[in-house]
Amino acid sequence: MNGAAAETLVHWTESGAARSARWRSARGLPPPKRVLVADDTMKADTAWHHAAEGTALLWHGDYQNARQLLSAMGRRADSAQAHRAGKRKQAPPPTGADAFNRYRMAQAQRARTLGMLLVPFNADFSLALTRAPDVREACAEAWGAPEGSEPSIASLRELLGIVGAHEWRRKGIEVPAIGARIHPHYGVFAPVRSEYIDLVASAPLPAALAETNVAFDIGTGTGVLAAVLAKRGIARTVATDRDANALACARENIARLGLGAQIEVIDADLYPASDGTTAARAALIVCNPPWIPARPGSPLERAVYDQDGGMLRGFLAGLAAHLEPGGEGWLILSDIAEHLGLRTRAQLLADIAAAGLTVVASMDTRPTHPRAADATDPLHAARRAEVTSLWRLAVNVSKSDG
Repeated sequence: MNGAAAETLVHWTESGAARSARWRSARGLPPPKRVLVADDTMKADTAWHHAAEGTALLWHGDYQNARQLLSAMGRRADSAQAHRAGKRKQAPPPTGADAFNRYRMAQAQRARTLGMLLVPFNADFSLALTRAPDVREACAEAWGAPEGSEPSIASLRELLGIVGAHEWRRKGIEVPAIGARIHPHYGVFAPVRSEYIDLVASAPLPAALAETNVAFDIGTGTGVLAAVLAKRGIARTVATDRDANALACARENIARLGLGAQIEVIDADLYPASDGTTAARAALIVCNPPWIPARPGSPLERAVYDQDGGMLRGFLAGLAAHLEPGGEGWLILSDIAEHLGLRTRAQLLADIAAAGLTVVASMDTRPTHPRAADATDPLHAARRAEVTSLWRLAVNVSKSDG
């Protein structure tokens, strides 16, 4: 069973009898407390009202009809949000952190409501519905291999996300910087934004690599940045992560790319463990932490939200002790948190200085993803102004010398 998945029971009454089945959620969400059986006769308005009031609908009809119903519920969710936004027009529009918090609350409410449409699975993860596709492999990737003979239930919305992630994993994502495809696993941040990868592929390598040709990739995820470093000729890269899905994903990608002799993927919280006397060191240490310092709403959001900026500060705090003399730490970070009022540039620079580091240089690029040009996005102003940077950091020699 996937370590992030909630494993408990969901209960309902059907034909006057009490029923139960295993609840599955790779997002770690609890099972709904109220469940009604629904089928092809249920109208979208009725389904929407039940879901909005917190009653889940266990679908016993046609799978394709369930998908159409979910789409109709989504349109009603969007209409309800637009109506609420219209009623607030008299007040000044929120900005910065207030706009971001309101956006997250609206997205969470939408997800909770649409997550109330449930579908049943047989013990082997096949869907117990007519006209259903074969989702067994996709579900096993997200939930782990099926165990026992118990049926189970999950949100249709989550299932669609699982199926989409399975297609990404099967087809892979082309990464020009390595001339190959990276295959993301479910719940692991996919390298769909090439601009930050291109920064790592083009930044000047520190001279210290001539003496110690070793790099660390902190929080490796899919392993894409470790692969970029290997393609740039670094002899040994230690790629770390603490998420089981990410570790499996990175190892699979590194093996697929034939880079196992150059890259070692290990389970570690930020930096590799020391030998007991001195810290493990490298001439280049790369980290691409989650860019937004906010609390993740689910395990899957940990790749996007860094609670209280913990990973960023942990990387900075440990960098000086793990760099070889003359080495560099590369911090890849978007400034979207600054535009959202969640962090200031002064705070970032203060954290860098407090860690005994100095900025050698920085390289900037603008995002090219479609959301940056979507004027209807509630966070459009922040996305339009966003800049992604590679900060080249070194030990502040004057400070370390006292």
